[in-house]
Amino acid sequence: MSLDDRTSAPAVATGRSNSVARFWNLFRSEIRVLFRRGRTIAMLAALAAVPVLIAIAIRLSSSGGGGGGGPAFLARITENGLFVSLTGLAVAIPLFLPLTVGVVAGDTIAGEANLGTLRYLLISPAGRIRLLLVKFAGAAVFCAAATLVIVLAGAAIGAALFPIGPVTLLSGDTVGIGDYAIRALLMAAYVTISMLGLSAIGLFISTLTTVPVGAMATTVVLAALAQILGAIPQLDWLHPFLFSDRWLGFADIMRQPIAWQSFQDNTLTQAVYIVVFGGAAMLRFRSKDVLS
Repeated sequence: MSLDDRTSAPAVATGRSNSVARFWNLFRSEIRVLFRRGRTIAMLAALAAVPVLIAIAIRLSSSGGGGGGGPAFLARITENGLFVSLTGLAVAIPLFLPLTVGVVAGDTIAGEANLGTLRYLLISPAGRIRLLLVKFAGAAVFCAAATLVIVLAGAAIGAALFPIGPVTLLSGDTVGIGDYAIRALLMAAYVTISMLGLSAIGLFISTLTTVPVGAMATTVVLAALAQILGAIPQLDWLHPFLFSDRWLGFADIMRQPIAWQSFQDNTLTQAVYIVVFGGAAMLRFRSKDVLS
């Protein structure tokens, strides 16, 4: 081994270490900025309000002797408050979660350009690809936080307003509270993964404009359009290719045994969207003229 080879190896290792350090520093900064924003706090509070309002409405309805209508799992809430989390996720997935995720993802690059901070970020030793990865990672953390907020708020309000105990699954089997807690976390993971494909789409759209509101609105509209297409029986050939097709498959986790096929199919679908639109975002951003 030559002297050059021996001296270049530590240099390469040091360069990689510095690159990883810069990534984590930028990521921590992104998370701090994201979760200190009043808009982010307001969106998380609104998501937490979804299961709370459902539980209060059902509590008032059952106290008044009314109710009895609606899906079967709504009636189970009065028997076991832990079902509020499941109900909150089912209600939030079609509209509220895509809306908040679309806002965060659409703001990733366009928001920086609109504020005039994008050029500053690129002048610093961040790099365009690294910046995109950090922005997507930040959006992914928001997806996880948003989902956990719904699950935890649902469990808390359910325990406060209704009796809790062993949970009867959708398959008819009964599991303890500890087993259900694990399943609740798995449902949160499922829904988080479900939102990652939409996050990648929003990231790509955000690289196309300097107007964050336009990127946010386009991302949310695409989420709604995908669900509309998924509800048309004549387009059943298209349904497996839609990023929203398996969003509600988290209910399979509430069966015994757990139907892992839905989890795997959903993960694969979202991974394809992440690769396609994440790659498109990289190609676009690498050649993008940054003027602000």
